[in-house]
Amino acid sequence: MNNLINASPEHIISNHSPVPPLASLRLPGDLAMWFFILAELTVFAILFIGFAIAEQHQSDVFSLGKTQLHQMSGLINTLALITSSYFVAIALRAMHLEQGKKSASLLVVAKFFACIYIGVKVWEYLTLLNQGIDIETNTFFTLYFMITCFHLMHVLLGMVILFFVAIKAAKGGYDKNNISGFESGASYWHMVDLLWIILFPLIYVI
Repeated sequence: MNNLINASPEHIISNHSPVPPLASLRLPGDLAMWFFILAELTVFAILFIGFAIAEQHQSDVFSLGKTQLHQMSGLINTLALITSSYFVAIALRAMHLEQGKKSASLLVVAKFFACIYIGVKVWEYLTLLNQGIDIETNTFFTLYFMITCFHLMHVLLGMVILFFVAIKAAKGGYDKNNISGFESGASYWHMVDLLWIILFPLIYVI
C-alpha cells in the first residue's frame, strides 16, 4: 500500500492502465492520404448541404423524387459496402499479423461486395432512364445523379487502390513494420463506405 501511495502517477499509469502511451499512437497510413480524404469529405459535405438546402426550397419535388427511387436497392448497396469494409478491416488485421496471402484473399472478397454495389447502382440508373428520368428531370434528380455518380467514381477508384494493395500483399510487399500503404488504402475505402452511409438516408429515406 505504501508503495502505491508513494508511486508517481506516470508509474501507476504505465503499469496498470491498458491505454497505450501517447508516443505509441499514430495516424494509420500516409499523411498525404489523410489530406486527400479530408479534401474529399469537404467536397461531399458541400454537396450534402446543397442537397439539404435545395430540399427545403422544393420539398414537394424532393418528396416525389424519393418515392421514385428504389429504396431496397439503396439498402442492398448499404449492406454491400458495410460488408466490404468489414473484410477490408479484417484484411488489415491479417496484414498486421504478417499473413499477406490471407489478407490479399480477404481483399478479393471485399471487392466482390463492391462489385455488387456497382451492379445494383448501374441497374438503378438504367431503371430510372427507362422510365424517362434523367439528370435534367428536376432539381432532385439533378442532385441525385450528380452526387451518386460522384460517389460511384470514388468506389471505382477505391477498387483500383485495393487491387494494387492486394497484389502487393500477396507478393509479401508489406510487413507489420511497413504497412502504411495498406493502411492508406483501407482508410480510403472506409471513407467511401462512410459517405454512402450518410448519402443513403439523406437521399433515399429522410
